[in-house]
Amino acid sequence: MKRFYATGHRKTSTARVWIYPGSGQVMVNDKPYKEYFYDHIVAEDVILAPFKVTNLLGQFDVKCTVEGGGKSAQAEAIRHGIAKALVVYSSELKPILKKVGFITRDAREKERKKYGLRGARRGQQYSKR
Repeated sequence: MKRFYATGHRKTSTARVWIYPGSGQVMVNDKPYKEYFYDHIVAEDVILAPFKVTNLLGQFDVKCTVEGGGKSAQAEAIRHGIAKALVVYSSELKPILKKVGFITRDAREKERKKYGLRGARRGQQYSKR
């Protein structure tokens, strides 16, 4: 059985993804993805998006381990990993996935807090009088 591997990232989440021909079963950290993301409604749409775009829904089984970040970032890291693994499977899918933006790593991260400020950019409230 041939399987294809890729890693996906989003914020501080990292997903290691293996895809192989199968019936469309998705396992996240040795649990079905619906059980792992039980409280996150849109996770199913996010994770399965690369398969829907390429018309390969239900043709691959997915096994992945994900760590770091929150549930939303983890789901997007899995999506990124699945998209990259599909490109390893067939390079003809790359233009389709790239057009939708699934190949590009979303590099946005939380900005650090600066000293003298309340947050990354928020300063003290100013009173003119």
